Amino acid sequence: MTYLLSPDKDRVDRDWLWAQLSTKVYWAKWRTRADVEAQLDNAWRIIGAYDSETGAMVGYARAFSDGVALAYLADVYVEESARGQSLGKAMVREMIDAGPGANFRWMLHTSDAHGLYQQFGFVEPDARYLERPETR
Repeated sequence: MTYLLSPDKDRVDRDWLWAQLSTKVYWAKWRTRADVEAQLDNAWRIIGAYDSETGAMVGYARAFSDGVALAYLADVYVEESARGQSLGKAMVREMIDAGPGANFRWMLHTSDAHGLYQQFGFVEPDARYLERPETR
């Protein structure tokens, strides 16, 4: 199977995105549909992955940024039926290496995909990095 990657926000299947993020991933189940819509609308950049034959959405990644030096990678997700074909890797590559933020400092949080992101140069933070955890 082949896939098409696109940064076009207007192409995103919002119903598919809501269904996936609200039921399939540990990091987004607390979000409301309005939250997911706002995050998409206000994203600096997105990458959607689509089945090249049917046009159905099968993957999504989102980033927010200052547009100059810093970006945060979020919501990298590949539908179960499309996994195992390096689609997540292609989406991350398109987002961070092939996009306008190729030379930015990139950040992300993950509980289970360290190996994927290490392939793109992500490392554990050093002593200069501080973070205020969420309070939910």
